Amino acid sequence: MSLIALGSNLPGPGGSPRETVTAALEALPAQGIRVVACSAWYRSAPVPPSDQPWFVNGVARVAGPPDLTPADLLARLHAVEAAFGRRRDGTRNAARTLDLDLLDVEGRVLREGAPLLPHPRLTERAFVLLPLADVAPDWRHPVTGRSVSALIADLGPLTGIERMAADGKAPAS
Repeated sequence: MSLIALGSNLPGPGGSPRETVTAALEALPAQGIRVVACSAWYRSAPVPPSDQPWFVNGVARVAGPPDLTPADLLARLHAVEAAFGRRRDGTRNAARTLDLDLLDVEGRVLREGAPLLPHPRLTERAFVLLPLADVAPDWRHPVTGRSVSALIADLGPLTGIERMAADGKAPAS
């Protein structure tokens, strides 16, 4: 199982941030990446806090050809980002039309080069862990062995994040 995080907080060629992440999912098969499952969408405040617009985030479980390396998968994700207007200028935590992060590939642990696996900051981010629990509730961190539910509990009180309703217009209750 491979897991990717999707996020957007600026309108892009796909439309609104919600429309952009949905269109990005639809663009993955052209890169040889099959979407197996996708979480609900979540609205989340920017991290670290800033005056940027809130993000729309989700996680997808994906599959690619058996010979696809993590580096190749990341390159394909970057190609989709570029097609949606993402420009990598070295500014960390900047507003963006589309962000596709590789979270995990078959439980591999890669600590050198690119990509780093599992994603080094995924345990710190409710906007990753909550949607990850939607698509892979039995997932365990490949290094620590901790379950996704335990990682969510480690975050403490969750603020600045809300699950979106299916229509994307308002938070689900």
